[in-house]
Formats: sequence, structure tokens, C-alpha cells
Amino acid sequence: MTDNSKQEPQRADIDALSYEQAREELVAVVARLEAGGVSLEESLALWERGEALADRCEAWLEGAKVRLAAARDKAERQ
Repeated sequence: MTDNSKQEPQRADIDALSYEQAREELVAVVARLEAGGVSLEESLALWERGEALADRCEAWLEGAKVRLAAARDKAERQ
């Protein structure tokens, strides 16, 4: 069973990040995981945060694709 009281503030924190901020933090998380030397519990927490950060980056990129497609459609109609 997961502790949602911890996950909700963390999710809100991630949702407030720009693409660049989320990507930069994701790179740092990956570097810490690759370096090793952290406990299993911390590794799991880092992995979960990395997954959430990757989702945030993907959401930003998907939004950019939608906006670009809309701009192209508008330009083609003119």
C-alpha cells in the first residue's frame, strides 16, 4: 500500500516544473542512480521521482506537438 500523502505534494511539485527544469532534475536523478551508493529505499524513491519527471517532460513535449499542429493548420487555412 502506498502513502498518497507523500505522493500528492511531490506530484504537485513536479507539475509546476517547466520542461527544462524537469529534464535537468531527471538528468540529476539518473546520475545519482547510476553512481550507486544509495540505499534501496532511496533508490526506489529516486526511481519513482524519475518516472514522474519523465512523465512531466513527455507531457510538455506532447503539448508542444499539439500547439505546433494547431499553428500549422491555422497557417494552411490562411
